[in-house]
Amino acid sequence: MAEINDRIKERRLAAGKTLLEVAEYLGVKEATAQRYESGEIKNIKHETIVSLAQLFNCSPAYLMGWESKAVVNDFPLSDIEKEIIIAYRKTDAIGKACVLRTLGVDEKGDNQKMA
Repeated sequence: MAEINDRIKERRLAAGKTLLEVAEYLGVKEATAQRYESGEIKNIKHETIVSLAQLFNCSPAYLMGWESKAVVNDFPLSDIEKEIIIAYRKTDAIGKACVLRTLGVDEKGDNQKMA
């Protein structure tokens, strides 16, 4: 089973990120990011693992070695897109119908312009 540090490095390289970019994303020094990859830091905080997974587009479970495949989201959403989806899910049926009509999406999900 791969160690977390190996998976961090593997996913960083696959994402085309530098150690400096990872460090800046996490709000830590570059040396700290390097120690995550080298295995020098053994007990990485939960929040850090979650942040790394988001940055590398994989699951925290994959980084931890609990899953054998990196479950990559091939369709990542921006923060505003996530907010829109959350708001859509919270609205009532009439609100959802208005959104679908405005976007030109029929309720069957065919993604065609409605007449």
